Amino acid sequence: MPVQSLAELVRFVRRNSSFYAALYSGLPDSVKELTELPVIPQTEFWQANTPRGNTLLTGPLDEAAVFKSGGTTGAPKFSFYTREEWREFTTTFGAGLVEAGLQPGQRVADLFYAGDLYASFSFILDALHRAPVANVRLPIGGAAPLASTVETLEQFDVEVIAGAPTTLCSLAEYLRADSRQLPRVTTLFFGGESIFNDQQRLLATAFPNARVASVGYAAVDAGLVGAAVPGGDPRLHRAFTPHTVVEILDEHSGVPITRAGVPGRVVVTDLRRRLMPVLRYPVGDRAEWTCTTAGHFRILGRAEEGVRVGAVALHTQDVQDLVRSVDPAGRITGLQLVVRRWEDRDGLMLRLGSDLRDEELPELTAAVDKAFRAARPMYAAAVAARHVHPMAVEWVRHADLSVNTRSGKLIRVIDERPHA
Repeated sequence: MPVQSLAELVRFVRRNSSFYAALYSGLPDSVKELTELPVIPQTEFWQANTPRGNTLLTGPLDEAAVFKSGGTTGAPKFSFYTREEWREFTTTFGAGLVEAGLQPGQRVADLFYAGDLYASFSFILDALHRAPVANVRLPIGGAAPLASTVETLEQFDVEVIAGAPTTLCSLAEYLRADSRQLPRVTTLFFGGESIFNDQQRLLATAFPNARVASVGYAAVDAGLVGAAVPGGDPRLHRAFTPHTVVEILDEHSGVPITRAGVPGRVVVTDLRRRLMPVLRYPVGDRAEWTCTTAGHFRILGRAEEGVRVGAVALHTQDVQDLVRSVDPAGRITGLQLVVRRWEDRDGLMLRLGSDLRDEELPELTAAVDKAFRAARPMYAAAVAARHVHPMAVEWVRHADLSVNTRSGKLIRVIDERPHA
């Protein structure tokens, strides 16, 4: 299916989708610029995009692949692709894999998650199948026992492993605990979530000759977003022009940002999808342009990732940075913010993954606690006022950190408060 002009796509969706017809009812008959369109309201979008009584789709659901988003909260969110749309989606992404460093003839293990309508395993496998270079595909999956995964990796002299950072780190921790390495692995492609410096240090212990690189930036709901840009920063991507249009919008005014180095929220428009159209769809991430001419941008994390404990707002990225500042050696290999409520007050627990010996933990615990209190005086004030419980630290093995059971992604914030 060729790339459509914006005017043609807007005419099509207004004519065939009740949702878009209502959303664009106040617009002129002819729309030529993206900025003439409103950003998609997420709540209304998903209320319309349901298995039964769907008012978003532009045609009957009689030929499509159906996937479910990997979100950990709220009602399930379903995405639909026709056979042709899925083929073009994976073909374009497969070309991006070569830009990211996939070499002809390499043996690639797919450790993403499959089943329960989750897309990543099938998506990466199909992208490899349609990549413009020959490769050997090993569809292991993220739920396979680590022992058998390692055996397969060694039997086939695998050179490239693709998976979620949490899966890759669990594999690395398993190898390190057994004093083993996989020196033949030259590339670790991660996707589905950000990867952090502490995780990269852990990976280096098990895969000493491997570079860590983004597999690319896509989402089952938003579709193609960005191809990985080779280099030392795995957060850098380029827009999949001309297939999709990426905008970075000011988080307050909603005006497109055109200068490098200015953070904003990412919205994407797909100029080829027609069954489930995506026009100015908020991806849920923040980013900044690094080169507007080349369409290069740097991912900065989730747009609204954080949590409120009592009246104190905490951003996940800030807490991660704080913990890293007191652990330059990378002994902490994962972090989760766990929020609970008891005795009529909220409380925060920092769950930290590490393989340190018990006698090494008190000193690092004290350093984390001291840094947290210094960086977050509002939290200390709320504790003094008995509005919240003091922050606590819990140590676990990296493999014991909570992950999404379908996607394998590390859950950064776990809210255990009763919301009913």
